[in-house]
Amino acid sequence: MNLEIKKKEVSLRHIQKVGEDNFRNGFYCCEALMKTIIDEFELDVPEAVIAMSSGMAVGVGKSGCFCGAVNGGVLALGLLFGRTEQDGPTNPKSVKCMALTNELHKWFMDNCGKNSVCCRVLTREYDKGKGEHKPQCIYFTGLCAWKVAEMICREYGIKVTDEEMTPVFKTAPDYK
Repeated sequence: MNLEIKKKEVSLRHIQKVGEDNFRNGFYCCEALMKTIIDEFELDVPEAVIAMSSGMAVGVGKSGCFCGAVNGGVLALGLLFGRTEQDGPTNPKSVKCMALTNELHKWFMDNCGKNSVCCRVLTREYDKGKGEHKPQCIYFTGLCAWKVAEMICREYGIKVTDEEMTPVFKTAPDYK
């Protein structure tokens, strides 16, 4: 499956903000990231792709395991770089997709400030019942949206319009 990316240039910082806003406005982390990538790169895919990501949020079905924002990034990268053929682990699409998702995983661990992709670890100090985690999770969603968009731009040769080629980094309590 080869999706056409209609956008020829993007602002990664704008994508980071859109990712944050999509979470802030009612999507879970994973859904927000998928919607951001689909909309900002003008991908022609059904909205069911966003629905497909709903169960990956809050550490996979509220289990607190793998960060939903990173999950969304993995799904978005799979959408653009994954395979549909059953031809083993040496398929070039499979190899490429695995390398990109590994890059995202490592980058997030190195840049989230907590050296983890575990939702429970990332939100340990917050009372989720009171929504205390939400500002941080909004931020992590934007951070992942930035990185996934950066990778897509690099791989597809899409022009990045930002002068500053880094995401807007924040630290607690500045997540808002």
